Amino acid sequence: MAGHARGPFVAGNWKMNLTLAGAVDLARKVAAAGPELRPCDLLLIPPFTSLGAVGAALAGSDVALGAQDLFWEDAGAFTGEVSGPMLRDAGCAYVLVGHSERRLHFGETDETVGRRARAALKAGLRPVVCVGEVLEEREGGRTMARIDDQIARGLGALSRDEIERLVWAYEPVWAIGTGRTASPAQAGEVHAHIRRRIEEGYGKATASCAIILYGGSVKPANSYPLFKEENIDGFLVGGASLEAEGFIGIAREALRAYREEK
Repeated sequence: MAGHARGPFVAGNWKMNLTLAGAVDLARKVAAAGPELRPCDLLLIPPFTSLGAVGAALAGSDVALGAQDLFWEDAGAFTGEVSGPMLRDAGCAYVLVGHSERRLHFGETDETVGRRARAALKAGLRPVVCVGEVLEEREGGRTMARIDDQIARGLGALSRDEIERLVWAYEPVWAIGTGRTASPAQAGEVHAHIRRRIEEGYGKATASCAIILYGGSVKPANSYPLFKEENIDGFLVGGASLEAEGFIGIAREALRAYREEK
C-alpha cells in the first residue's frame, strides 16, 4: 500500500473525565472545527453519563459518537453493564473494545474482547478494537507474538465482512498516560505487522482498507511524524482529547501530513 488509502481518523477517548457541562462544551468546540478538518473522520468517546448530551451537541456535525465499552448480551441481569442495542439507541456509531485499561483493571481477556466485538457488530456498531503489549513484552521482544495472540484468540472467528467493519487501535500499554510514546518507527512496525496479519487472513483488499490507529500519549507535537508512517491511519487520543485545542491540533497535524502525500 503506497500512502494512506483514506483521510485521517482521530478519536478522543475521554475515559472517566468531564461532567455534563464540560462534556457538552468540548463537544461543541470540536463540532465547530469539523468542516475545516475534512476529510478527517472525527470520533468522540465520552463516559456513559454524557452520551445523550454529547450526542445532541454533535447532531448534524461531522463528528461521530462512540462509547467506551459494552457487554456481550443484549439484555438481562447484568447490573452495571450496557448493551449494544442500548448504545445504538443512545446515538452511538462506534464502541471501544478491549482498551488496555479494561484489560488491566477489569479482567478483560482476549476471549471476552472477542465476545464484545461480536456483540457490537450484531448491534450495528463499529468496534474500535485495541491491542498492545506491556513493557515487559516490549523489552523481551514479544510484541508481535502478543499482538498475534490478541488477534487470533479474540477475533479469529470473524468473517471478512465483520473484519472490514472493525477499526483497529495499537496501544503500547507502556505509553498510555505515561508521557512516553512509541517512536514513529516502532509504531509503524507494529501497524505494518497488523496489516500483514489481516492480509494473510482476509486478503489484500481488506488489509489495504483497514483503519489502524495509534494510541499512547499522542499530542499535537508528535502526531505529524507518527501519521507520516505509511500504516498509521490516525489516532486514539486520551488525555490530549480533554481540551479542544489539543484534540483539534492533533487532527490538523494528521491532516497536514495526509495532504502532503497527495
